Amino acid sequence: QVQVVESGGGLVQAGGSLRLSCAASGSIYISVMGWYRQAPGKQRELVAQITRSGSTNYADSVKGRFTISRNNTKNTVYLQMNSLKPEDTAVYYCGVVVGGGLIPSWGQGTQVTVSS
Repeated sequence: QVQVVESGGGLVQAGGSLRLSCAASGSIYISVMGWYRQAPGKQRELVAQITRSGSTNYADSVKGRFTISRNNTKNTVYLQMNSLKPEDTAVYYCGVVVGGGLIPSWGQGTQVTVSS
């Protein structure tokens, strides 16, 4: 079973930046890695995802502000978040899809709070 650990959340003022990191343990083949977020009272939503070949997909709300990247050798994925807004406040989760699976394995989440 793959273990997923996120880090890098915190409190930042609007307009600031944060970088989230996620590491998946084990010698595993990870096809898709992604970042999702869940704000209080809302459903979990996709923020950004990246395939093993480097193709990316972003939510419209973060395009131009967030950048996802990954290191296939280390099984790590990163989310650089710039120009943060209060509406970006949420718990951010890393999800990884192993091999040909469809259901992600999740980390415990990391809190991102953007103050106005």
